[in-house]
Amino acid sequence: MDGVTVVVSPLLALMYDQVMALKNNGVKAEMISSMQNEEEIATIRQRLLDSDIKLLYVAPERFASFEFINFLKSLKLNFFVIDEAHCVSEWGHEFRVDYRKLNLLRENFPSTSIAAFTATATPKVAEDIIHALTLENPVEIRGKVFRKNLHISVEPREKDGRTQLLEFLKNFKNESGIVYAFSRKQTEAVAVFLHTNGIKARAFHAGLPSHVKENTFKAFVRDEIQVVVATIAFGMGIDKSNIRFVVHMNLPKTIENYYQEIGRAGRDGLDSDVLLLYSGSDVVMQREFIEQLDESPYKQNAFNKIEQMSRYATMEECRHHFIASYFEDEIENCKTACDNCTEVQGEKTDITVDAQKFLSAVYRTNQSFGQAYVIDVLRGSSVQKILDNGHDKLSVYAIGAEKSKTYWERISERLMELGALKRGEFRSLVLDNVGMRILKNDLKVSIKEERLHIKAKKEFVVHKDEDVDSEVFEKLRALRAQIAKEENKPAYIIFGDKTLKEMAKLLPKNKEAMLHVSGVGEVKFERYGEQFLELLQSIN
Repeated sequence: MDGVTVVVSPLLALMYDQVMALKNNGVKAEMISSMQNEEEIATIRQRLLDSDIKLLYVAPERFASFEFINFLKSLKLNFFVIDEAHCVSEWGHEFRVDYRKLNLLRENFPSTSIAAFTATATPKVAEDIIHALTLENPVEIRGKVFRKNLHISVEPREKDGRTQLLEFLKNFKNESGIVYAFSRKQTEAVAVFLHTNGIKARAFHAGLPSHVKENTFKAFVRDEIQVVVATIAFGMGIDKSNIRFVVHMNLPKTIENYYQEIGRAGRDGLDSDVLLLYSGSDVVMQREFIEQLDESPYKQNAFNKIEQMSRYATMEECRHHFIASYFEDEIENCKTACDNCTEVQGEKTDITVDAQKFLSAVYRTNQSFGQAYVIDVLRGSSVQKILDNGHDKLSVYAIGAEKSKTYWERISERLMELGALKRGEFRSLVLDNVGMRILKNDLKVSIKEERLHIKAKKEFVVHKDEDVDSEVFEKLRALRAQIAKEENKPAYIIFGDKTLKEMAKLLPKNKEAMLHVSGVGEVKFERYGEQFLELLQSIN
């Protein structure tokens, strides 16, 4: 294709990583950013004018410059690519004002095609992206949400979760992963904890000096450290293909955040594991942050999103199915790739009677109040609001006084999961058809016993490729690390783990056989093939 493709990307680290990978595969790609001096930018501009660059990466802020827009007008452009396009939408989970201003692309380049990509857009967000970018009758392509190589586990967090984290990491010796934490302070504390326990880990958050973040990023992509403990500041800045695990120490604020962050694992298609540790206190903290926002549809949307995340953590059905449904994708239950589908189901308790009590309390308070108020009525609270509303006179008042607040919260969670309740105006609870059927005794309701008496599991089942000779694989990894250090490149850019594992299985003996290995093309073989063949022949 003639001309230059301009890629708009939100993070410098992400651009740097992608440009390096493209160059290593023989593609003429460059970026223009604040990381470069005037001389470097001038050289890139001249190469663009000379048609010597095929892909140019820039941040959205660059389009605030009319001079830059006019420069682009002097080039032969084939199309614009907007990466992480959910940042355009006010309904997205990472809205950015500079992305919203990208409607100027259509104004200034009316005949140049625009392609927008995101992995985390609900249909509502997708519609807003189309509107914001003024796209005319665009072709919409939606991939399947299901990542079959990601094995999902969710556990109630015990205390600070560090013991559970350490137990989980025992399964990933010398393998790369990300641990997401809620605060900057927590990232540093967890990183120190892991380092003290013999795991090469560093913290990464927005408050660190730029050179520290850059050094941590480079050490991670070059496999010099095993774990980065990060806030979401590390979210979109990584395109490392051989991440084998992602752990969340706290509940993320949205399904979109969660799906994007677990998506850092297993990008090479190999089996990878993700673990979420959660506590009710996580929801409380997130709601406190949301409460500080001005009243608006955005605030209501934020409440709904954290509630969906909470439901996901406590649910008993297929987790992959829940995520797919959230993005309005349809899949069957995964059967093999989440804890709810693979673990032997524990004892279940029939909670139909208590579910009916809860639903009846919602109904008799006119479906006008939230969960906390309904629970107060059930438990016979004498708070002034209940007395003022006369709800202490209702037949449901105090019929659940012998049960704890936490118990009733679990009942409410289960009813939300089953679709018996939904949110109405001002976050009130409203009965749905399923709820009416439960009230009429047409449906029974059960819940896992362990949810009523939370106790975290001690063992984690990790999914690995047992067909690969680990000794051969480690020797190939060592050679890759040596070459990466010599060339000052991330190790996975030389060859990904998937490629090395296939080499370890097939043990190719010549160029022809090596070119049949996934990830080895003529360019890569020209650069590295002989070194790896020599090692494999010595093993054979």
